[in-house]
Amino acid sequence: MMFKKQTVILLMLVTLLGSSVLTLLFTGQLNFTASGSGTSTAGLLSELSSGQSGSSKADLTKLETALKLVKQNYYQDVDTTKLVDGAIQGMMDALDDPFSSYMSKETAQEFNSQIQGSFSGIGAEVSLENSKVVVVSPIKGSPAEKAGIRAKDVLLSVNGESLEGLSLNEAVAKIRGPKGSSVEIKVQRDGTSEPMTFNIKRDDIALETVYAKMTDDKIGLIEVTEFSLNTDQRFKDELTKLESQGMKGLVIDVRNNPGGVLSVVENMAGLLVPKGKTIVQVENKAGAREKMSSTGSSTGKPYPVVVLTNKGSASASEILAGALKESAGAKLIGETTYGKGTVQQSYDREFGDGSLIKITMAKWLTPNGEWIHKKGIKPDIAIDQPAYFSVAPINKDAALSYDSNSDDVKSAQTMLQGLGYKPGREDGYFSKETVAAVKQFQVDHKLTESGSIDKQTAEQLEAALVQKIADPTNDAQLNRAYEEIRKEIGASASK
Repeated sequence: MMFKKQTVILLMLVTLLGSSVLTLLFTGQLNFTASGSGTSTAGLLSELSSGQSGSSKADLTKLETALKLVKQNYYQDVDTTKLVDGAIQGMMDALDDPFSSYMSKETAQEFNSQIQGSFSGIGAEVSLENSKVVVVSPIKGSPAEKAGIRAKDVLLSVNGESLEGLSLNEAVAKIRGPKGSSVEIKVQRDGTSEPMTFNIKRDDIALETVYAKMTDDKIGLIEVTEFSLNTDQRFKDELTKLESQGMKGLVIDVRNNPGGVLSVVENMAGLLVPKGKTIVQVENKAGAREKMSSTGSSTGKPYPVVVLTNKGSASASEILAGALKESAGAKLIGETTYGKGTVQQSYDREFGDGSLIKITMAKWLTPNGEWIHKKGIKPDIAIDQPAYFSVAPINKDAALSYDSNSDDVKSAQTMLQGLGYKPGREDGYFSKETVAAVKQFQVDHKLTESGSIDKQTAEQLEAALVQKIADPTNDAQLNRAYEEIRKEIGASASK
């Protein structure tokens, strides 16, 4: 894929590699402590030990005592750095917050080495929730999305190795790998009785984040896949271009967009929200709130705006959706969003050894003051995609045939139905009608007409389905958005 402009992703690049924790980068414009303040680790410990709280001194002494006891009495030599890293990681785990994490020097170096340029991975954002590795969102066009990974999927194992009990960074290390290499990922999806297995070939993940086009009747579509450092400028450029071409209405697609940089989404919202109206509110631990207001035009835009969301729309995507809905009168169409209402800050200079810590430091609220954390934002018009959009892949270890009954048969029936064949049922029982549908599919695709689903037939079914899903004419949510825009344009013209 050709890049329109190289996008530099600050702090969250590891997520695109096929995981890490979703975050919003916090800028220095709010009155919270920011990274790079120059405070040393020694200074922080000194402050802790010399503070007024006796419990703080006791806690620090306890940590020092534990370290001393282990070093003196453990039956093997120990690496002090590993012990300290483990202690810090334990602190982060004790927060029970999937968005706060610690990266050792080695992990942080790997992380920082990926800050610029393209990179390889499967392209799925994940977080650690209740000790489970959960997909926040697959990246658009990534191997993960093409394979069928969905938001809220729980990753159970990688190449047969369980992820249970691992830290997020350890899980990420198992998922990542070089371009062209394959990885087998076992997934538990809500609503399915048995785990599903995905075989995914890692590939380069494109860093372009904004794609735009115009329909024949002048409805603009801007798709935003991530809120990275120059996404706001790319969005502004594409919006200006569409407006210069006579755009009458705008659809903004943030489906499966896992979020990104806070200041970037503020800038983007400011292009559409009338001047002075609230874009987002941020609340610190003391309960003090600060409102970010638009500095855009006084009247906003003269055309209707619709925002497309789904359960993979998280964090900055939710800020944009909430701002446009509550402060710019936009309609939301699709599914309830992910539900991440917190803000993180990265601290790296404080340690002085290349490691870093990322801490949830505030929560954000919509312009009307709603905290959407773990709830998400409900759409004004709820539209689900057809069932075949989220069907599980077929296990190809054994052929499926007449009179069998399984989740794999159910997946195959959903695929056949979506492709226009008539399996007769979609409950997982391989009926005679299903046999007939399979035979017709095999004839149409020049396969052996057996009526059973062998590996080759399963692969052809999945390939045909991927092609159908990629066709925008089959996108029920997008089509409904266009329909709503046309209706609003018509209503405005009749006034």
